[in-house]
Amino acid sequence: MPDIEWVNSSTFTEVTLLTLAFVLSGVIGLERHRQVKSAGLRTHTLVGVGAAVFTLVSAYGFSGVTGPDALLDPSRIAAQIVSGIGFLGAGVIFVKQNIVTGLTTAASIWVVAAVGMACGAGMPFLAAATTVLHLLTVTVLSWLARRIPVAGRGRDLVVHYRDGCGALRSILGRATDLGFDVGLNGTRRAEKGREAPLIEASLRFNRGRITIDKLVEQLTDVPGVQRVEHALNLEGGL
Repeated sequence: MPDIEWVNSSTFTEVTLLTLAFVLSGVIGLERHRQVKSAGLRTHTLVGVGAAVFTLVSAYGFSGVTGPDALLDPSRIAAQIVSGIGFLGAGVIFVKQNIVTGLTTAASIWVVAAVGMACGAGMPFLAAATTVLHLLTVTVLSWLARRIPVAGRGRDLVVHYRDGCGALRSILGRATDLGFDVGLNGTRRAEKGREAPLIEASLRFNRGRITIDKLVEQLTDVPGVQRVEHALNLEGGL
């Protein structure tokens, strides 16, 4: 049985890099945990630590293997991590009624594996920079994306207003002034037997100079409008 060298010249470096992978992976996992995602703190931490261990083994684990016929390629294990992590990421992607969820979490798992590999390869600055850029992406860029009007993709809103007060005309006029192309999908009476019945109008808004949430606020202020809802929030169509 060969002698086991519990501590060697690279042990401190290995433990330091592994600890860094644990910390950075945990930071990324905390953000996913705060968003109540299926893959949260524990999953991301384990993926990052595991990737770091595989990389460390690849870099330091076979240093004692010597000989003219021994060919060492530390990149082989790292390459297998890149391909293998895709199976774990695919497990958090779900498709339901043509709506895809989990893509950001899957990408986050992929990134945290890269962070662990960077730590294991002895590139702590790169690992830390990747963690910072990840946090900026899921916070600042997400905030920015929600405020950028998307050209060419329509959003359906259901506007509830009282009939007979010119509310629909005012709605169309205000939306047009804000740069939206408006299409009327249909209307129906929500209340009957009243002098001014409540009307539900399904409208599609394209383009525009403001976000759809700002548009909802603008339309809610139109005289005669009771409320404005996103069409997806309704149980049935109009």
